[in-house]
Amino acid sequence: MSVDPSTLIVAVVAAAGAFIQGTDAPPEIKDQAKQTLESYSAPSVDKQVSDVIAALPEPVREPAQQAVDDVTAAAATALEPHLPADALTPPPATEPEPSAQHVAPPSEPESASPVPPFLSSPPTYADDTDAGSGAVLQPVPAAFPRASLAPVGAIALFAPWLRKAGSICEAIKPATLAALYAAENGFRYGPTAPVSPAGALGPGQFMPGTWAIYGKDADDDGRADVLGIADPVMASGNLLCDMHEQIDAWKRQGRVSGDTLDLTIAAYNAGSGAVLRSGGMPTGSPDYENQTKPYVAKIRANEPSFAQLLAPLIGLSRADGAGGRVVESAIRYLGLPYVWGGGNIDGPSGGGFDCSGLTSFAVHAATGITLPRTSETQWNIGQEIPMDQARPGDLLFGNWQSGGPGHVAIYIGNGQMIHAPTTGDVVRIADVFPEMKARRVLSPASTPAERQ
Repeated sequence: MSVDPSTLIVAVVAAAGAFIQGTDAPPEIKDQAKQTLESYSAPSVDKQVSDVIAALPEPVREPAQQAVDDVTAAAATALEPHLPADALTPPPATEPEPSAQHVAPPSEPESASPVPPFLSSPPTYADDTDAGSGAVLQPVPAAFPRASLAPVGAIALFAPWLRKAGSICEAIKPATLAALYAAENGFRYGPTAPVSPAGALGPGQFMPGTWAIYGKDADDDGRADVLGIADPVMASGNLLCDMHEQIDAWKRQGRVSGDTLDLTIAAYNAGSGAVLRSGGMPTGSPDYENQTKPYVAKIRANEPSFAQLLAPLIGLSRADGAGGRVVESAIRYLGLPYVWGGGNIDGPSGGGFDCSGLTSFAVHAATGITLPRTSETQWNIGQEIPMDQARPGDLLFGNWQSGGPGHVAIYIGNGQMIHAPTTGDVVRIADVFPEMKARRVLSPASTPAERQ
């Protein structure tokens, strides 16, 4: 499996930015370089990185190129385990996957219009801007909201709701929903998420009529927000479960044939009526052949990759209390470059985190507790516990030296941790190292509200 080119471009620009911040160049040189990087826009993934370097001020071009070369070489190896094929790459702006228009809910299949509910050609979005609050890799320039790296962080936000929606019925799993959301709108959400020309909205691409039926306030924030995360994911789960039940009934009646989940996914794209009229997988229209069938095939093919990616995140979503919040705070920065001395309680600095900068930030963001800044001094906080008793949010220490541990990570469960490994690498999920020791720095009541 190869790493998507846009992932390398993200790493490249992040590396160049981190390098510029760490130089002793005059302020005017840094400002010009920063503006160049932040305004850079890649209309396609084959945009040459040399264009970016050439646009930088002369004094920093050569060393910036070297920094880029180093990080690009490391990025392919470092990021590959966390990027399932092309599943995390939202479709190009000029030719996205067909939006699910959901004109007719499954309870009204017979009255569905014979006109396919999506456009006769792949739609283009009028507003192809940033995914708003869904672009969670903050230090990456805003010109790259749709690079394949960004959804890795977004999935961490979607994971608890994917798990919940994936438990509504046995047939619809979290990985199915994740693969569907990748195909629909690339996990883009919030006020600036693209809207299809037909008016399909949000990460689940709901048409207003269907949203009026399935859109509910799932997260109890006082509104049903089609542009958010919780409400659309739960609506999609309920819609898919209803469709699956209806299609299964039609199969028992001999009215349709085929794999029930395949037909359910097709119905999400083309409408339940199209499945019933065709007696199975929608046929008889070029749109069905060119859009619906590839849409179903892509989602089913990407399910295993998303199941693997979601495994630690789904485990996290089951973690209660401060420990789960610590992991959530860290996991939003998956893919951010390692920067020696980078990060503190306020977030990344210099373009990234080092190992103890990441743990300092995550614990403080989740609990308000301020840890000492280095791995050696963090080892003195809390109490050591056996590794087999570690739970999400506990700190793991390794790389033991005469002065103490040279590395610290955050346990996320299932024998895995999230950490900022070393220069040239990125914040990533990895198996716990054999020599690591665990330490619990969080008390049962680890936030001011919980202690009251």
